[in-house]
Amino acid sequence: MTCIVTGGSSGIGEETAAGLAAIGARVIIVGKDARRAEEALARIRARHPPGPVEAMVADLGRRSEVERLAAALQASCPRIDVLVNNAGAMFGQREQTEDGIEKTLAVNVLAPFLLTELLTDRLRASAPARVVNLSSDAHRRARLDLADLQGAGKYNGWRAYCNSKLEILLLTKEFARRLQGSGVTVHAVNPGRVNTRFGLGNSGLFVLALRTFQRVLGIPPAEAARHVLFVATAPSVASSSGAYYFRDRPTPSSDVSLDAGVAARLWQECTALTHRSTDS
Repeated sequence: MTCIVTGGSSGIGEETAAGLAAIGARVIIVGKDARRAEEALARIRARHPPGPVEAMVADLGRRSEVERLAAALQASCPRIDVLVNNAGAMFGQREQTEDGIEKTLAVNVLAPFLLTELLTDRLRASAPARVVNLSSDAHRRARLDLADLQGAGKYNGWRAYCNSKLEILLLTKEFARRLQGSGVTVHAVNPGRVNTRFGLGNSGLFVLALRTFQRVLGIPPAEAARHVLFVATAPSVASSSGAYYFRDRPTPSSDVSLDAGVAARLWQECTALTHRSTDS
């Protein structure tokens, strides 16, 4: 079994990769920073020497890097059984990538969308296969504006993050619809509030409030990863697709997340922003 975990150099991603290695899977972690990825690789190998674990480096905020990563994965993986789109970010101030995309949207939404799209043929050929997208109950606080996905009109870091978690949930359901009958299942999982270094690249009161919230209410990354691993590996999950999991159970999500029309429109926006064919 070959498993790919983005954002695998720390936190939930590292613990998810470690859990997959523990069951003997070939695991490829994807990280933005080469040194941190290698350090995570060493930690995982020390804990689970039987599992072959590798690292690839890619800045998922850049379309060209996502495309390069997908090509490298296709070249090195004859099959892909599990893709865990775990990488995510939060930005207190509005920033753009070199592609001119607002960074929260680029990392949290467009990167997993594009990577999954580019690997779809390999996932189909490997069926049964699974895609696991990390979402959050923050999606319930989203205020989605399909005419301004990048927050150009009015930007709020927390709102952008909430919107991204709704968007990845909508795309999860659209992927599930498009891949119906292929043997590839796509689910979203809410791992709970987690005490990690997430968002600490920001500064000022934003990061202080975030860190306090994480320390007081967050669960350890290993505990959160158990919920991701359940959706990635449990036999009971294989018979369905398009669900939102919380604490290992399919859970109702917000009304707008269930709107197939909104999901289809979001898909079209993402295809345009990633320069994909609208027929994909």
